[in-house]
Amino acid sequence: MALTPTAIATPSLSLEPVSLEDARAVMAGDMSAISAGEGWPHDGTFDGLRHALDGGHAPGWFVVLDAIVIGDCGTHGDPDPEGEVELGFGLAAPYRGRGYGTEVARGLSDWLLAQPGVTRVIGRVEPDNTASRRALERVGFALDSSGPRYLRYTRSHD
Repeated sequence: MALTPTAIATPSLSLEPVSLEDARAVMAGDMSAISAGEGWPHDGTFDGLRHALDGGHAPGWFVVLDAIVIGDCGTHGDPDPEGEVELGFGLAAPYRGRGYGTEVARGLSDWLLAQPGVTRVIGRVEPDNTASRRALERVGFALDSSGPRYLRYTRSHD
């Protein structure tokens, strides 16, 4: 089942679907069609867009605050046969520590869990990324397993 991103509103933010054209432009360094906030795009932006473009799935969403792109989010592919899908998100450094990561995690995971066939959302986080771990925990993700490189969090239908 392929996911087709739609706009997602959170209390302060808008998650706007990224078109293939915009994804390719950002990858090429062309920001002429985007109002980018300070520090965006970041390294994770390029990793996520490259993963989506190479994998043939939707490039995800831009995280928008007051018409300025401050981050991005998406999935690491479409849901697997069991209905699990992994999310990822990142914010430009000047916008961190303001609760936006929690809004993105809640908005995106709520949207994903509302999609037909999605049963569980996964979040993998490096153990020292306390801010992302807390954002996931605040919206109902539970630690599922830990390894040397990543902690695996899950959120299922309530």
